Amino acid sequence: MSSHTDEARPFRYDAEVDPGEKRHIEYEVSETYLGRPVEIPVTIINGEHPGPRLYLSAAIHGDEVNGVKVCQEVADRYEPAHLHGTIVVIHVVNVPGYNAQQRYLPIYDQDLNRSFPGTSGGSTASRMAKVIYDRFVSHCDFGLDFHTSTRNRMTVFHARADMTDDATVELVEQSGIPLTISGAGNEKMLRRVATEDGTPIITVEMGEANRFQPLLIDLGMQAVENVLAANEMYPDAEARYPAFSKVLTSEDQKRWIRADYGGLVDMKWGPYPLVEEGETICVIADHFGQESHVVEAPFDGFLVGILANPRVLPGHPLVHLVEVTEEDKTAVRAAYERIGFARHGTFHWMGETDPDLVDNLLDGRAPEGE
Repeated sequence: MSSHTDEARPFRYDAEVDPGEKRHIEYEVSETYLGRPVEIPVTIINGEHPGPRLYLSAAIHGDEVNGVKVCQEVADRYEPAHLHGTIVVIHVVNVPGYNAQQRYLPIYDQDLNRSFPGTSGGSTASRMAKVIYDRFVSHCDFGLDFHTSTRNRMTVFHARADMTDDATVELVEQSGIPLTISGAGNEKMLRRVATEDGTPIITVEMGEANRFQPLLIDLGMQAVENVLAANEMYPDAEARYPAFSKVLTSEDQKRWIRADYGGLVDMKWGPYPLVEEGETICVIADHFGQESHVVEAPFDGFLVGILANPRVLPGHPLVHLVEVTEEDKTAVRAAYERIGFARHGTFHWMGETDPDLVDNLLDGRAPEGE
């Protein structure tokens, strides 16, 4: 994807990681109230052979741990002797939030993913973002940033990416992620800032907060493997691609549908994560079962995310709905049929460990022309 020299280069942050070296480091990005260092865990695998630099990160929101497992497995699996280029892995970006099992930086609830590229004289989040961006992100050629939904919600495996950027489109195609929602992202979001600076990064959304979901972790690892294979970074990398891929580009009809009443939610959609305009998405009932409120789909949509906690208050999000065409619906049904969605009935299939689910989603074909 990116040009590089004919010789393997050291990777410099403050020190150097020489070609042929794998180093695990704890890198200081801030301090605690006691003046102790806040350190992020980083693995740098610098290949013996020249090649591009791949950036991987997880837990920029502290409760998003599926990607932490992906990063752990990447750091263990790949060795510099076989690597063409460099893999830079930030296992946990938001260490204070991760330690507190919270999404944002504790105390002031600052969102680290709305703080890039950061400033040296700004808020705690902005200062941390500047160190991370300057020392690691800015030295890479492209990357994947792993996320999940926040607490009490679930999201399907998909990418968020700026599909108006040619390099980002290429990276999405290389990753083999079946569903991509196109958008530039918020102004100070990591992927937007990096992409605008010439380092395309895509967000990989994968499941629920605060838990490991083996199927999604396997799919995340496969996305990494696909990118390595497409860029000839690892000779043994095996690219496996889904039977279909789809980019959803709607900007007008994409929103969370929220509750207007408090109570208990009974989801009625299914068997696929699709609803027709006017179809009942869910019913909100009181504890006596005497009062119920039907929530209908305002348009034909794909359920990218759903509420996981059945208790709601007015204003709580119920589902994240993205408008789809008939062609989109056909593609979605085909994809979820392959992984037994109708059999499992809810998003809980994403926690299954059955390897056949991954095999059914991925048919082993490379994209046309590769």
